[in-house]
Amino acid sequence: MKRFDLDYYITGLKSQNNVVLAQAITLVESKRKTDQEIADQLLNEIVKGSQPSIRIGITGTPGVGKSSFIEGFGSYLIDQGKKVAVLAIDPSSQKTGGSILGDKTRMETLSRNPQAYIRPSASGNTLGGVNNRTREAVLLCEAAGYDAIIVETVGVGQSETLVNNMVDFFLLMIQPGSGDDLQGIKKGIMEMAHGIVINKADGDQAKLAKQSKKDLLSALHLFAPSETGWSTQVELCSALEKTGFDLVWQMVQSFQSAMRSNSLFEKNRSSQNVSWFEDRANFGILQELVDQPKLSALQQELVLKVRQNEISVSKATEEMLSAVKELLT
Repeated sequence: MKRFDLDYYITGLKSQNNVVLAQAITLVESKRKTDQEIADQLLNEIVKGSQPSIRIGITGTPGVGKSSFIEGFGSYLIDQGKKVAVLAIDPSSQKTGGSILGDKTRMETLSRNPQAYIRPSASGNTLGGVNNRTREAVLLCEAAGYDAIIVETVGVGQSETLVNNMVDFFLLMIQPGSGDDLQGIKKGIMEMAHGIVINKADGDQAKLAKQSKKDLLSALHLFAPSETGWSTQVELCSALEKTGFDLVWQMVQSFQSAMRSNSLFEKNRSSQNVSWFEDRANFGILQELVDQPKLSALQQELVLKVRQNEISVSKATEEMLSAVKELLT
């Protein structure tokens, strides 16, 4: 990757240059120490003048039509005068670490729109169906003038708390009559979702989708009231027939207005920043410890003993933590 100075990125983002935006995201994803130093400076500069935006996280079981929905919904938002950035996460291979990164081909129409930016990234080893630099990518997209940021996750079942902790509005997508799918979705994500969209509410499935909406609303009444006072809403949509996007957007806007009226919108973002700091700090501290020659050698030794059943996992952990405490004293 070609190296540029800090001014290059700041100027490019301010001028809403998508080439520079792509380079900036690549910069923050880089593991090179020199790149990380510039990336940290860049993020510190852009956070001071962050633009108003709405961050929307979208999750759902595979096959529910997330990409088709996002393409249609994104196009609808552009028609409403929004600039739309999509951060689409593809699952990484556990064997090779590679990823197909096919979201641009699945959102062909939206990717050609000059008011849209689509960035596919591999999830890597990060839980929650997101990339470990997704938060940084969101900030960079906002600095480049995008006021609607959509984060598409791999799917449900990993750690939706991580996704919810970086967006303003969390949307769960399901299919008509997906009772079996709902059984596999943890209650936590149902409570966490600010809105639920039943996609593919068209053709023969239209009637089934309406019944699914009634069933969902009945089930949601059994949940404890949200601390924010917001009640999860359910809407029907057909990405195929391009219907229901207006209802989904009204739902998002209603949520945003309700949260801003009692300052919960800003408080939520502040809490997310604190969580982000704690995550980065904890990871950095752990990395610094692991890089210590003495600890690294001990870790390799204990790994070998655990593999050969010469020591229990609990005992190995105890020895490792004792070495850490000794190093810190």
